[in-house]
Amino acid sequence: MLYFKKNFFTLLFFVAFVSCKTETEKTTEIAYIPTKEKEINYAKGFEISTFEGYKTITLKNPWPGTDRTFKYALIEKNTILQNPEDYDAVVEVPVKQIVVTSTTHIPSLEMLNELDALIGFPNLNYISSEKTRQKITEGKIAELGKNEDLNTEILIDLNPDAVIGFAVDGNNSTFSTLQKSGIPVLYNSDWTETSPLGKAEWIKFFGALFNKEKEADSIFRNIETEYLSAKKIASEAKTTPSVISGAMYKDVWYMPQGNSWGAQFITDANGNYLWSDTSGTGSLSLNLESVLEKGHDADFWIGPGQFTSLDEMENGSQVYTQFKAYKTGNVYSYSMKKGQTGGVIYYELAPNRPDLVLKDLIKILHPELFPEHQLYFFNKLD
Repeated sequence: MLYFKKNFFTLLFFVAFVSCKTETEKTTEIAYIPTKEKEINYAKGFEISTFEGYKTITLKNPWPGTDRTFKYALIEKNTILQNPEDYDAVVEVPVKQIVVTSTTHIPSLEMLNELDALIGFPNLNYISSEKTRQKITEGKIAELGKNEDLNTEILIDLNPDAVIGFAVDGNNSTFSTLQKSGIPVLYNSDWTETSPLGKAEWIKFFGALFNKEKEADSIFRNIETEYLSAKKIASEAKTTPSVISGAMYKDVWYMPQGNSWGAQFITDANGNYLWSDTSGTGSLSLNLESVLEKGHDADFWIGPGQFTSLDEMENGSQVYTQFKAYKTGNVYSYSMKKGQTGGVIYYELAPNRPDLVLKDLIKILHPELFPEHQLYFFNKLD
């Protein structure tokens, strides 16, 4: 892995050293002539540009509430990058060994057939994928502790080509330590995207790291096609059932805001999410009375917190039994399907496969439109 320091004399030494290498390791000086922008149609958080001999990833929304951007250079072996200090990380591609820190990164590695490159992850128990769990069982993926407190000693010893992290506020001292040790850290902010296809398009981020842009584009196009086709079918439904979501936690009812990822799914499935007129992309914090007044007669209840049965809901609060959706048994949860060690499969895979989520919701709201579809993420509460 090439790692460049800002010090001028260090750079001179590097150039002199490379010039003495054999003919099979000739260097190529990069030409700063952009060839094209990689097409990103839905994701708002990143851009990919390709140049003669290298490419860049520009991260535009690393965490909510910031206007900071990050720029990463992805270079081929035996190339010299001019002004490397202009980049927040420089990574030699294709990446051979990688550490990721969110379960939402796992499906991209699997779909690109690059799971063997994964050598470390924080809190392995969160991972649900059977393929990845097999690698864990074989001892091929190291435990790195907690995401907010990564084990830097193990990480530095692993010496991955890149660490893919995420941040809620940018104050992660562990990442700074890794960067000072020479390990590139790249932020991935797929979780800040608000559209279902925007989240899924982040597979192109990983495609760039592994020089598999064509494969990533193809995978995403298939997901996009399936999603848009299902959405069109749903739009032809004769009814638009009303939907509520969420549940109470310490007397506060939390549910998706109107511009959120979860709300968009319901709308695209031709459902009438009763709080779709609210602004924001996070969660609403409501009192019970307002939810009961507005959602009392909702036809369906999607995502009732962590409840796994109607009895469990009743034991949680008698108020739940007053809702029409509860009385008719039209309550559906994504919390019941879990991996071997208890990780919820929906949290890991749904951002990468919005087409499956949408088909599930259409099956729930308009079962006549997808008679052969079997629910992938959701279960009806008994």
